Amino acid sequence: MAHNNTQPRYHNVEALRAAFPVTKHCTYLNHAAVAPLPNPVRAAMSKFITDRGAMFGRERRYETISDDLRGVLAWLINGTPEEIALVQNTSEGLNIVANGLPLQAGDNVIFCDMEFPSNVYPWMNLQRKGVKTRCIPHDGGGLTVEALERHADEHTRVVTVSAVQFLTGFKSDLPALGTWCQEHEAYFVVDGIQALGVAPVDVQACQIDFLSCGGPKWLMGPKGQGFIYCREELLDEILTPFAGCVSVAGWENWRDYNLTFLPDARRFELGSANTIGQIGLLAAVRFLMEVGIPSIEQWTLQLTDLLIAILKQHNYAIASNLNPKRRAAIVSFSAPGDVDKVFQKLTDAKVVVSRREQYIRISPHCYNTEEEIVRVGKVLGDVHQ
Repeated sequence: MAHNNTQPRYHNVEALRAAFPVTKHCTYLNHAAVAPLPNPVRAAMSKFITDRGAMFGRERRYETISDDLRGVLAWLINGTPEEIALVQNTSEGLNIVANGLPLQAGDNVIFCDMEFPSNVYPWMNLQRKGVKTRCIPHDGGGLTVEALERHADEHTRVVTVSAVQFLTGFKSDLPALGTWCQEHEAYFVVDGIQALGVAPVDVQACQIDFLSCGGPKWLMGPKGQGFIYCREELLDEILTPFAGCVSVAGWENWRDYNLTFLPDARRFELGSANTIGQIGLLAAVRFLMEVGIPSIEQWTLQLTDLLIAILKQHNYAIASNLNPKRRAAIVSFSAPGDVDKVFQKLTDAKVVVSRREQYIRISPHCYNTEEEIVRVGKVLGDVHQ
C-alpha cells in the first residue's frame, strides 16, 4: 500500500457528521479522552457479533483481520506490517518496550513532567533493576531538544515522549528529538495516542525506534485494542519479555515446545486476539484514511484557531502553547474564578469537554464545526455576565 498521508483534501464536514449520531444529542469536544464510534465502526463490530452468533462457516471471513489491521496501521505511520504488533492499549505496549530494552543499572530514562502516567510508570518500574528515571521540567508545555541538552548525560539510554501532550496539546518536534537520540545513541520511544488520527506521524522521517498507541481517542476505535511499532533493525536487540502460544514460530504444532520467537513484531503478541476490537479499529482507520489525516489536522487547527480567539476575547488564560508549530487539536485553559462553575455551565449546555487538573480541555475532531465552537464561546461569555 502506497503511503499517501501528507496532502490535505477537501474537508466535507457536513457529510462527515452523518456518521456520528452523537451530533444529534450534544456538542462533543472530548476526543482527547475517548471518541464516539463512527457508524462504519459500529456496523463492522455489530456484523461480527451477528456472525459470531451464527458461528458455522462465518468465522473464516475474519481470518485475515489481524494481518489487515497491521497493514493499515503500518500505512498510518509509514512503517511496515512486520514492525507492528497488536496489543490492548498504550500502557501494554510501553511496558513491553520498557521491559524488553537491554538497560542496565546506572542507565537513565528521560521524560518531562507533562507526560501521561502511561508513559511514566513503566519506566519508573525499572528502578528495581537500578535503572534511573529523570523527570525533567517541561519547556513550553513539552519536551524539547534544548531541555535534553540541559539534563541528559552519557548514561541516558532512553528518551520517551508523547507525540502530543495530553494536557497542554503541545506537539513535540519529533524529527528534532529523533535526530538527537540517533546522535546520542539513545532509544527514541513515542506515545502516539494523542496524535494518531488527527496529525501525521512518520516513524521513518522522525527516526522513531518504538511507538505505542491505543485506539479509543483520535483513532476513534474501541477500547482494548492498540498496537506497538518496533523498528525492524531493533527486533533482535529488544528482548521478548513475555511468551505466548502465538508469539513463537510453528505454534500450530501444539506439543512441539520450541521457544523460537517469530521473526517480526508478532513475537510480542501472546494469545487469542481481541477480534471484535481489531475489527473496530480496522474500520476506524479505514474511515480516517478516506477522510485524510492531513485534512483532519488542517480542519481541527482551524477550529482551535477560532477557539483560541474566543478564549482571548473573554480573558481566559490559555495553558496551551500558541506557537503554530507546537500546536495540535487540544486547547486547555483556566477560568477566572471558579473552574468548576465554567465546567458545569458547559455540561448544562450539553457541551462535552474534560476537566484536567485546574484546566478545562477542549479537543475537536474532523466532524466538529465552527458553529459548535462559536456555541462554546457563547457559553464561556455568558459565565462572566
